[in-house]
Amino acid sequence: MVLDISEWDGPLKLSDVDEKPKVPLRVKHKEVCIDKLGKVLKPCQIKDRPTIEWEGMDPKKLYTVILTDPDVPGKHDRSMAQWHHYLVVNVKGNDLNSGNTLTEYVGSGAGKGTGLHRYTWLVYEQPTSLKCDEPHLSDRTAQGREKFNAHAFRKKYGLGPPVAGVCFEAEWDESVPELYKQMGVA
Repeated sequence: MVLDISEWDGPLKLSDVDEKPKVPLRVKHKEVCIDKLGKVLKPCQIKDRPTIEWEGMDPKKLYTVILTDPDVPGKHDRSMAQWHHYLVVNVKGNDLNSGNTLTEYVGSGAGKGTGLHRYTWLVYEQPTSLKCDEPHLSDRTAQGREKFNAHAFRKKYGLGPPVAGVCFEAEWDESVPELYKQMGVA
């Protein structure tokens, strides 16, 4: 099923999606499944790394998976966008454990009072195995996650348009201070 272009070009238009993904991505967390554009979730529901699946996934191919927030610190001030929450390359099919993690997963952490943030999951098919020069970022640091550019990363490594994607929205909840503490943020 191809995503409806009106959904990507409406209120959920994202600066990090330069081309519409071919098919919807399903992102499964313990408590929730992100299976349609614009689902509103709480950070406490998505704090652990999920699993992913999409129509047409080939377990013999390699993929790059990216999760970003284009609304950092908020929708009216995107000076630190795109803030990347997860970046893994050389993923065999949809097995996230098989890939080379460049940026370890952290869930949403919108600042208190900044409203809903948009979060975008994108999957790109790789033409070959990638050797990336980006530093590894642990789930214990916020430094280096700001001002990421998914489009520039895609071009740098010769990735085509996204084969799958989905976006959701989330805002601050009581679990965010715990994430900030984990990452060494005030």
